[in-house]
Amino acid sequence: MIKSMTGFGRCRTVLHGREISVEIKSVNHRFFEFSCRTPKGYGFLDDKLKALVNSRVSRGKIDMFVTVGAAEDTPAEVKINHSLVSGYINAMKEISETYGIENDVTVTAISRFPDVYTVSKAPENEEEITADVLEAANTAIDGFIAMREAEGEKMKADILGRAEVILATVDEIDERSPQTVKEYEERLLDRINRTLQDYNINIDEQRVLTEVAVFADKVAVAEETVRLRSHFAQLSKIMESQTPIGREIDFIIQEMNREANTIGSKVQDAEIAHKVVKIKSEIEKMREQIQNIE
Repeated sequence: MIKSMTGFGRCRTVLHGREISVEIKSVNHRFFEFSCRTPKGYGFLDDKLKALVNSRVSRGKIDMFVTVGAAEDTPAEVKINHSLVSGYINAMKEISETYGIENDVTVTAISRFPDVYTVSKAPENEEEITADVLEAANTAIDGFIAMREAEGEKMKADILGRAEVILATVDEIDERSPQTVKEYEERLLDRINRTLQDYNINIDEQRVLTEVAVFADKVAVAEETVRLRSHFAQLSKIMESQTPIGREIDFIIQEMNREANTIGSKVQDAEIAHKVVKIKSEIEKMREQIQNIE
């Protein structure tokens, strides 16, 4: 199935008392590029999240954002900086004695001073956190991939629609090409007749036929149109693949463009030249779409 390289997915859940949020988004990129933002102290998640995403996504510039709330039952230890508290009490006592001000120090007042308390949390269970975050990440990636697939189906329809336009134009070129040779023969005979009529010289029909044959060989595009059709048949087949196909399609598009350029360099007919321009325009639009396919 074709997938776009642009997508977004999100999961917000509560597991083991922790509120976990995972967001993932991506844009097109030639290779797989992953960036992850996790809370301070949760760097152990980065490599595991990268491996998870890379197991399900092959190309794209991907950004992931993770937040992890504290578990409701996470024990916390509050320590008192006794030396600092003593210093605050002695300082207030000195102010009271020096300036004759009532010393109304209270526990509440002291607790408001900076650095009186130090709060530390007990070490968290990394394995449990990792499993929970990966579970949430998988859910986010599910939504992310679903969006990429939906966008990919739209791109597939657009590409195949343009392919039909190109193939129809190739048919028109094949139909028109023999006619250009006939028209060239008629023009050649007309010029020769007008040139030689005053000299009563007979036309060398074999020479004319040779000249027409050289022209026909020069402007023949049957090989190129056959290869173009072959490329489109291959494209249709690849579009049904279940594996990433962006790079493979990009190569086929290059080959299509090469055949179109060859046809354009051969033809000497304005009508066919116009059709070649139409083909190249459609191929370029296909190329733009393919740049965003995984």
